[in-house]
Amino acid sequence: MTNKPDTLIILTPGFPENEADSTCIPPQQIFVKALKEDNPHLNIIILTFNYPFFSARYQWNGANVISFGGERKGRFYRKVIGFRVWAELKRINKEYHIIGLLSFWLGKCAFIGSWFAEKYHLTQYCWILGQDAKAGNKYVRRINPKGRSLIALSDFIANEFHKNYGILPQHIIPVGIDPSLFDEIISEKDIDIIGAGSFIPLKQYHVFIEIIKLLKEDFPDIKTYICGEGPEMIRLLELIDKMDLKDNIKLLGKLPHKQVLTLMQKSKVFLHTSNYEGFGAVCLEALYAGAQVVSFVKPMNADIENWHTVENKENMVQVLKHILQNPESEHLSIFPYSIHDNAKAAIKLFDYNPIAIS
Repeated sequence: MTNKPDTLIILTPGFPENEADSTCIPPQQIFVKALKEDNPHLNIIILTFNYPFFSARYQWNGANVISFGGERKGRFYRKVIGFRVWAELKRINKEYHIIGLLSFWLGKCAFIGSWFAEKYHLTQYCWILGQDAKAGNKYVRRINPKGRSLIALSDFIANEFHKNYGILPQHIIPVGIDPSLFDEIISEKDIDIIGAGSFIPLKQYHVFIEIIKLLKEDFPDIKTYICGEGPEMIRLLELIDKMDLKDNIKLLGKLPHKQVLTLMQKSKVFLHTSNYEGFGAVCLEALYAGAQVVSFVKPMNADIENWHTVENKENMVQVLKHILQNPESEHLSIFPYSIHDNAKAAIKLFDYNPIAIS
């Protein structure tokens, strides 16, 4: 027995700089919040390598955050961060009883976490969350993980990782929804189609715009919004102008998470044109907001109600036409995964059984 406080360490490339920072990895931050709410006596320490862009120690919804601020520093400084993180882990190991380490993404965080866990005989899991499952991830060879130490965000991610590396993650924990983040259901759905995400090539927002151009033939007043920002912003604005869609598509920029959820509640369809997706939390949020979802990628083997997966752009247009032409299309609130269920599944992996306090 030990009198040291039970502690879970989370290693991540980025984490919110304060409780108002709603746009930094929303799925992971609501996961950590649920983890703390469900385990109030568990000490959670988050080591965030790159973001925020400053070094600090602060509290976030009851969890302790240590940021190393490496993103905007030089290459040498980023290398030094590894030594600083290691020293911090050694300090924590002396002062606390570590029940385990959890790394977000299979990258540098997972590399340091797995190395430390092996040296000090600790439990360690890596949560594969997206593009880290693709071929060419140098950290897979460096870590040489076993399937039992890997958590996949979805069936799609587990299969993708197995295909590329011959290792099948033994645990599946998807993203989840926190209903408390949503307003009361808004009955009027005056937005036809909405999208949300980073403006990067992977998300294929040029396809989104091309689809709206095709739909405009049947729906001349179609109203669509896209929430987000990124390096492709100028290109997308030029494409909207070229296709004469300025009255049909509005790029809203980066909005607070709460505002995006409200817009989803006012939308009939959430259109997700990404050609690769671990498990878009925005899709689950849209389903809970009462929008139907149309996407190219199917994250789970089992079907999810009101989520339509299509093979190509032509099929996508057909499905969207059907939804928009049928006012009776059901816009139910669908709740496939609870964030608290997912937090419970994660903590169960660490065999954490706190003694009840009367």
